[in-house]
Amino acid sequence: MTVQRALGIDVPLVLGPFGGLSSVGLAAAVSDAGGLGSYGLYGYDPDRITATIAALRQATTRPFAVNLWLPTGDEVTPDAVDVTAAAATAQPLFDAVGATVPALPDRFLPDIDAQLDAVLSAAPPVLSVVYGVPSARLRAQTADRGIRLVGTATSVAEARALDEAGVDAIVASGAEAAGHRVSFLARAEDSLVGTMALVPQVVDAVTAPVIAAGGIADRRGVAAAFALGATGVQVGTAFLRTRQSAAPAGHRAAIAAAGDTDTVLTRVMSGRLARGIPNEATRTLGAGARLPFPAQNWLTGRFRAAAAAQDRAEYLSLWAGQAAALARWDDAADVFAELAAGLPR
Repeated sequence: MTVQRALGIDVPLVLGPFGGLSSVGLAAAVSDAGGLGSYGLYGYDPDRITATIAALRQATTRPFAVNLWLPTGDEVTPDAVDVTAAAATAQPLFDAVGATVPALPDRFLPDIDAQLDAVLSAAPPVLSVVYGVPSARLRAQTADRGIRLVGTATSVAEARALDEAGVDAIVASGAEAAGHRVSFLARAEDSLVGTMALVPQVVDAVTAPVIAAGGIADRRGVAAAFALGATGVQVGTAFLRTRQSAAPAGHRAAIAAAGDTDTVLTRVMSGRLARGIPNEATRTLGAGARLPFPAQNWLTGRFRAAAAAQDRAEYLSLWAGQAAALARWDDAADVFAELAAGLPR
């Protein structure tokens, strides 16, 4: 089965979900072009999920996806952490943007069951998940509501687990990709398989259609992914650079200036391994104490929000993939047209 048939789209190009950098406008632009626009719901409470899916429905009549992070079981709670040392490490960053370290919240993340209930009630065309395998109950609930279900794998073992769970499509995410490494069966540091090696092995191991992700930013990457056996491609960084994304101008400029060796894998921004462009924030945080996820993400999120409002790129999470230098377009329509030029004829 092809990605188009599995997900109900015309063009097998998928927008990577960006979490805090998603925008309704960008998701709608990709969907309207025939691909699958995606919107990351990380950290959203149920009311915000409902409102976001409604906004997406109003913005496009075409299929779109929303994305959630599944719990892995190692997430810490506010009563289990002492933020004193990590807050001291981050203090210069708070000072730089005129923010203060807040008091601990009652919880770092919304309840996943409440999030899923909101998604199921709103019934978007596609739900994609990262950091785990959807339960049999979730698979049944999405099927009953006509919601296609997509999982994400960083290894063949993860892909097999998702295939056995009956997902409609699998994103094979190579180590070149921007943002968080969404490994769940082994440490992310031990699951850094490149896209060129990962995709064909996943294709050989599963029955679900495979969407290649990581290091793809132009028609050449698309053609290569299909040559490896993928029937779809997911692209993040090239779209993140466009004016339709929610990334501040400084983040987009950092992507435009990045070269092949200008990204690193780091845990200092969120507590989980992620790929981005190093800056003053990563250097400062890397020199001192760090909290586990999601406490670190909560802590840094407080100064990052102020930095985003001021468009100060040195204090943001500058997520970007290794193909950032190939992300040359400022408009989503131009990115989509370039990628589509690499599809099989």
